Amino acid sequence: MIGTAFLTLLVLMALAIPVAATLGLLGLVLEAAYSQLPLIRAMGEVSWSASNEFLLVSVPLFILLGEILLRAGFAERMYGSLIQWVSWLPGGLMHSNVATCGIFAATSGSSVATAATVGTVALPQARRYGYNERVFLGTLAAGGTLGILIPPSINMIIYAVLTNTSVPKLYLAGIVPGILLTLLFMAVVVLLCVARPSWGGQRVTATWPERVRGLAHLLPPAGIFLVVVGSIYVGIATPTEAASLGVLASLALAWWNRRLSRTMLRDALEGTMKTTAMVMLIILAAYFLNFVMSGIGLTTALTGFIEGLGLPPAWMLLAVVVFYVVLGCFMETLSMMITTIPIIAPIMFKLGYDPIWFGIVVILLIETALVTPPVGLNLFVVQNLRRSGSMNDVIIGTAPFIAALFAMLALLAAFPGLATWLPAVVG
Repeated sequence: MIGTAFLTLLVLMALAIPVAATLGLLGLVLEAAYSQLPLIRAMGEVSWSASNEFLLVSVPLFILLGEILLRAGFAERMYGSLIQWVSWLPGGLMHSNVATCGIFAATSGSSVATAATVGTVALPQARRYGYNERVFLGTLAAGGTLGILIPPSINMIIYAVLTNTSVPKLYLAGIVPGILLTLLFMAVVVLLCVARPSWGGQRVTATWPERVRGLAHLLPPAGIFLVVVGSIYVGIATPTEAASLGVLASLALAWWNRRLSRTMLRDALEGTMKTTAMVMLIILAAYFLNFVMSGIGLTTALTGFIEGLGLPPAWMLLAVVVFYVVLGCFMETLSMMITTIPIIAPIMFKLGYDPIWFGIVVILLIETALVTPPVGLNLFVVQNLRRSGSMNDVIIGTAPFIAALFAMLALLAAFPGLATWLPAVVG
């Protein structure tokens, strides 16, 4: 049964069938082959139960927030301001790529939106200042992954729904690892450009008065972050309500900067509808697949197989890391979360791992999947923005930053307090 499910999944993915359709078809194939009952008749009830989750309402709101910020021009101003502060480091503008991704991540909640937004602004600078194009592309693809680690994060909300975990605590747990990962990415840039100075391009200079004036462009994202995350911790809003407050704040900022128009709103809403439809279709298909897997006993069989291995907690964690890294090479991240977490998370919790800590580990593994070929979504986003050259350039340029992601995982395993300290102090 397990072999049939895995083989069917590989065949459907090899046929380049869209992810949502792949998950739905896999559920239908397993139901026809192994179920004594017509489980397909429950598809409507399963879909309604999944889409009726109040916390999931925040997903389109966070997507809309990112769309408004993208079209209001805030990323361009942030990028220009950060250039003045970090371009003196070896690697120059590549540090601006990573730092802008980190700051934009604190408002958008989406890795794809982060990589696309910052990449649109930054890519024209690569050839202009003579940077090594591969490493420059790598900073954009890897920096974009910060969108799901630094709060607010859509993927953290999905994890919270699947494991009944506190969203505010997950958001707090992601702050320190998010900052550390940003610094690790910047350290990789420094090491590469010290080893190969020609990769660092021309240095951009700025006076101190220019740097101080540029700080004003960092205030809008900081304000959005305080509105969204601050309203949650003050206790005046749920995550869904905080997302709506963030949308209102972004609209107010767009109006203040004279970028609010019918055209901008229409484009933002269209982008939100397309992305939300894709996300929700994947969620509904994955929930139906999970329902079928439970109905035919596949979930129990998988759980029994994993528990039967008798691995100690440390080895089980290593097995989970390897599992997600391999699966991330072939499967889209959101569907990977929804189909695997209901099976793996309870086992890890039973072994004594903290749900909040494990959530950050999962998010880091999902980040790794975003930049590992052949299905790494951020790789395609950056290559699409580039519109020329080989995908291999993006893959090779991103490889050193994948090492930084594994280093962050090792730090979390060695020092769990990096993720659990802040939630314990605030909570």
